[in-house]
Amino acid sequence: MLLATAAAQIKFHAVSEQTLMQRLATAPLRNLDREQKLVDLFADVGCKAELQPLKHSKLANVICVLPGTSQDAIIVGGHLDKVERGKGIVDDWSGASMLPTLYESLHTLPHRHTFIFIAFADEEIGLVGSQYYVKQMSPDQRTHAKEMINLECLGMNPTEVWASHSDQALLNALATVSQAMKIPVTAVNVDKVGTADSESFAAAKIPRTTIHSVDQKTLSVLHSDNDNMKAIHPDQYYESYRLIAAYLDAVDAWFDKPQNTTQTASQEDSSKPNAAAH
Repeated sequence: MLLATAAAQIKFHAVSEQTLMQRLATAPLRNLDREQKLVDLFADVGCKAELQPLKHSKLANVICVLPGTSQDAIIVGGHLDKVERGKGIVDDWSGASMLPTLYESLHTLPHRHTFIFIAFADEEIGLVGSQYYVKQMSPDQRTHAKEMINLECLGMNPTEVWASHSDQALLNALATVSQAMKIPVTAVNVDKVGTADSESFAAAKIPRTTIHSVDQKTLSVLHSDNDNMKAIHPDQYYESYRLIAAYLDAVDAWFDKPQNTTQTASQEDSSKPNAAAH
């Protein structure tokens, strides 16, 4: 009964798989061009993005705000920069280029929370963009930030969540949405692989969730010449998008009363040593 009710309550405008994949395929090779491309993608869906310049960097965070009826905010992010090798499709154009689509999926619907979509700059050299964003937040903004959802390296596998670096109530809510949408999500921890922009928010005691698709078999794609469109499974990438869009709509309504789930995601540990952020 709970899952049937949850499924009926979840509403979002589903963008086509073709549109999602077209936006993924637009990834420029230069980071500055990726910044501008995201500004253009946000403009295409009706959001005038703002640039937050970083100190000692040529890049800026790209920020799109979808106002809600309260001061409470849900932050959704992915990083726009790439390393020199590969085309950076998985890491992390798969997350950054999904942000305008998520805006498009939610902007015509009523919602209580303000959604803040951020493409972070300079993640690859040490979470610079996300740390700067958090540092610039006022105490009041931190208080009203109810969750940070980080999208990292999607589309190589069915949806996964970094469970050991996510708050339990949020994991429960994600599991409930997963079951309601009939889209599986698996807990795959990557504690020894690297870090992610979500940890900048965790340091400020803002609840966070990182959604990804990395495991031992796909780990070698990151920071390599194999990070290109061939590494993406379109159906799995699209299912991740649908689950994330549903999750955003759900937590907007459920945040003060997180749902329990009767099913626990299986856990794996991707622990190959790698000190670099991805």
